[in-house]
Amino acid sequence: MMWIHEYENWTAFTWDTEAIGQKLAKVRYLQGRLLGRMEGLGFDLRCEASLDTLTNDIVKSSAIEGEQLNRADVRSSLARHLGIEIAGMVPPKRDVEGIVEIMLDATQHYQQALTAERLCNWHCALFPTGRSGMYSITVGAWRSDVMQVVSGAIGRQKVHFEAPVADRLAAEMTAFLDAFNHISSLDPVLKAGIAHLWFITIHPFDDGNGRIARAITDMALAQADGSQERFYSMSMQIEAEHEDYYKQLEYQQRGSPDITQWLAWFLACLERAIHKADETLQLILYKAQLWDRINVQPVNERQTYIINRMLNDFKGHMNTSKYAKLTKCSNDTALRDINKLTKRGIFIQNQSGGRSTSYRLAVLEEIGGI
Repeated sequence: MMWIHEYENWTAFTWDTEAIGQKLAKVRYLQGRLLGRMEGLGFDLRCEASLDTLTNDIVKSSAIEGEQLNRADVRSSLARHLGIEIAGMVPPKRDVEGIVEIMLDATQHYQQALTAERLCNWHCALFPTGRSGMYSITVGAWRSDVMQVVSGAIGRQKVHFEAPVADRLAAEMTAFLDAFNHISSLDPVLKAGIAHLWFITIHPFDDGNGRIARAITDMALAQADGSQERFYSMSMQIEAEHEDYYKQLEYQQRGSPDITQWLAWFLACLERAIHKADETLQLILYKAQLWDRINVQPVNERQTYIINRMLNDFKGHMNTSKYAKLTKCSNDTALRDINKLTKRGIFIQNQSGGRSTSYRLAVLEEIGGI
């Protein structure tokens, strides 16, 4: 068996144009339609949609690698960097700031060249302590050791992939960066799919290659959209399909430089990501319409905070004790606030009563003409 990188001129990738062309055309149509719909929104709503998408991208890209980031922390960090005012902003955390800075550099400066220095800076931002978990790693430079992707218990590991040896990395990365920056004849969406496979096959760093590969993918997709604003999340879709994602990578890395199957999967995954963005758009519109109706008779600061929490990252239903804890007020004050929201139809009381009394946000039809 040969790994793909063991073929001579392995990066002279080929694919079946007929098999890929229709899928690419559909993705490009869906991208254009989504961007057109977003253009029809006001500036504030577009910012909200882009903030949600970037938050999903970062949280889910890290989740693929087994790292669980707090969504509220990520959202606050992004908002701070983008100069967007949101309710409930929290101080930045070290494990969040680095990946936020990488994603914003990739998408906000998508027109700038991708260089070795830039990639190494991303790697430093990802591992500011020079450690991955309990282990020291080489940070901000290409790896100097063998890199294998393995699973299973010690002594019974299965090798899913072995990357090129370290002394090939300088030449391999020079070729990758030259192609990424200078090949203009390739559709940027195809470029995103090829760059993802190419970079993750080289696996140039000791750790963090997956997250950086997905940042590179987002950079290429921003080039495809011609926009700094992000309205669909490839990382979120990859995380939802992570088992198939790894299966497709392994199949291609064990295969030849004919990457038709990989590109077909990548385009299909991207199509599903764009369809998923419709749900984000509907939620953004719901939030905007909800606040338009609420603001006819504005609520107080505590109520505003709670409603925003329930619209964004809150799990489950609201009750008096949760309300009091989140807003740092007494249970009596929390109950008065909740009763006012319920009387206006903003909160709907769930069927269970007594100590189990809880509330949910109303849908627009339930709110009616408040």
